[in-house]
Amino acid sequence: MRIAVAKESREGETRVALVPELVGKLTAQGYDVSVEPDAGRSALITDEQYAAAGARVDAGAVDGADALISVQPPSADHVARLRAGAVTISFLPVGQEQALITALRDARITSFAMELVPRISRAQSMDALSSQSLVSGYRCGIVAAGMLRSFFPLNMTAAGTVPPAQVVVLGAGVAGLQAIATAKRLGAVVKAYDVRAAAAEEIRSVGAQAIELDLETLEGSGGYAREMTDERAARQRELLTPYIAKADALITTAAVPGRTAPVLVSRHMVEQMGPGAVVVDLAADSGGNVEGVQAGAVTRIGHAQVWGGRNVPAQMPGPASRLYAQNVVNLLTLMTRTGEAGDQAILAPDFDDEIVTGACVTHAGVIHHEPTRTAIEGTTHE
Repeated sequence: MRIAVAKESREGETRVALVPELVGKLTAQGYDVSVEPDAGRSALITDEQYAAAGARVDAGAVDGADALISVQPPSADHVARLRAGAVTISFLPVGQEQALITALRDARITSFAMELVPRISRAQSMDALSSQSLVSGYRCGIVAAGMLRSFFPLNMTAAGTVPPAQVVVLGAGVAGLQAIATAKRLGAVVKAYDVRAAAAEEIRSVGAQAIELDLETLEGSGGYAREMTDERAARQRELLTPYIAKADALITTAAVPGRTAPVLVSRHMVEQMGPGAVVVDLAADSGGNVEGVQAGAVTRIGHAQVWGGRNVPAQMPGPASRLYAQNVVNLLTLMTRTGEAGDQAILAPDFDDEIVTGACVTHAGVIHHEPTRTAIEGTTHE
C-alpha cells in the first residue's frame, strides 16, 4: 500500500505531514511512501533527505494512492486524484470545510480529522492538538519577550537594578502552560488564570502564581472549560482588570477547537496597561481572546502593541512538523495490520475502536461524524 505525503498549498502553511526520520517507521511496516516534490522545503527538509530515508519523491505521488497525509485539509485536486476507498489524514475543521467534506463523501474517501482524536489516555501519542499547542505556547512566550522593549529577567548591576517583567497568562491548557514555562525560563514574574479548578495546581507546578478569583470554576468535557454566562464573563473581566493593568506583557491562549474563542479581555482592559506593554493573543485565528485583535497583524490599543497569532505552529515548522508527523504515524500504526505474507501493510481502520471512530469524518460514501452529517444533510445516522 502506498502512502502519499502532500505538499501543502494553503497560504502560510510551512509544516509537512511526514519528516524523513519517520519514513522508516512506515516502510518497516510494509508501506511504500511517496512524497510530492518540495513538500518539506518550508520546513527546511530537502527532497534528497526523503529519498535517503527510503521515500520516493514523485510529482504523481497522490495519483491512485491508498492514503494521503497532510497538515491542512486536502485540496480538491488531491481528492480527485485519490482512488475510491482511499484514506486521508489531516486537520479537517468540520465547521469550516463542509464543501470539502461533501466531496470526500461523494468520492468515497475515508477521512480522519486529527483534531477529532479523542482526548483519552490511549490516544495521547496521536493528540496533534496538544503537540501543536506545545509549539504555539512556546512561540507566544518568545514573541512576547521579543516585542517587549525591556528585560524579562531581574538584573542586578553596579549601575542599578533592572526589575523583571510582569507577565500575565490567561488560559492554562497545553499552550498556556508552555507560555508560562517559557516566560519563567526567561526570568519573568508570571501570574496566570484559568477557569478550571485543576489549573491552579498546574500553574504552580511550572513556577507561576495562580490568580485566584472569587468565581465558580467551569469544568467541561475533554479537558476543556465549559462556556460561561455573559454575567460571569463580565465579572471575570472586572476582577482581572487590575492584574492586566500592572502587566508588562499579557498572553492569552483560551481556545476550543471548532468554536469561536471567548473574549476574555476588552479594549478598556488593554487601555489600562502602561506604555510599552505587549499583548500576545494566540486565539486570534478563531476570533481572539482580546477585543479588537487582528489575526496575523500587530495593532495598537492604548499604549499596548497587540499581536494576533495566525497559524502559530507554522511559525516553527521544523519542530511542529516532527511532532505532528509522529502523531500521524501513531494513528496510521493503530490502523495497520499485516498481510498474510507478513511483509505487506494493510490499512484497515477498526471502527469498533473509539479512537478510529471518533476521528473519522467520512467513510464508505457516508458522513460518519454525526454533528457534521446533521449540519450538512439535516439527518441523523440510524
